[in-house]
Amino acid sequence: MKPFIVLLSVFAISLLTIKLLEGNYQFALSARIAMSVMLLFTAIAHFAFTKGMAMMLPSSIPYKTEIVYLTGIIEIAAALGLLFPSISTLTGWLLIAFFILILPANIYAAIHHIDYQKGTFEGKRKSYLWFRVPLQILFIIWVYFSTIAV
Repeated sequence: MKPFIVLLSVFAISLLTIKLLEGNYQFALSARIAMSVMLLFTAIAHFAFTKGMAMMLPSSIPYKTEIVYLTGIIEIAAALGLLFPSISTLTGWLLIAFFILILPANIYAAIHHIDYQKGTFEGKRKSYLWFRVPLQILFIIWVYFSTIAV
């Protein structure tokens, strides 16, 4: 839920700030700024809650910790790429692929009640874990309309 709140808050602030500074609304730019900040916010979890994030991957997957760090770095790179018009479309396509690739980890976490912040299988708010699935679909749509369909 926190990434969603960050996304919407930064979108609203960006939209209003750009309107005040430039005199018009720039929805796609505001959406890219919001997604960038949200990605930086979620990337922090990869480094702060590495153990719990690694638990989101099935035991059959090797190098879990390294994958968690790598996906955090990918989120940071994508956050930066969205801000450069010359590569924002390519970044958008790669980010959509990334969201699709990490969706199974979120489903696995929901099924196994993983509390990634505590690193346990006792997630209190199981509904939140399932909320992440439609949230990722929203992220995919958000990225598509702010980078590709513009």
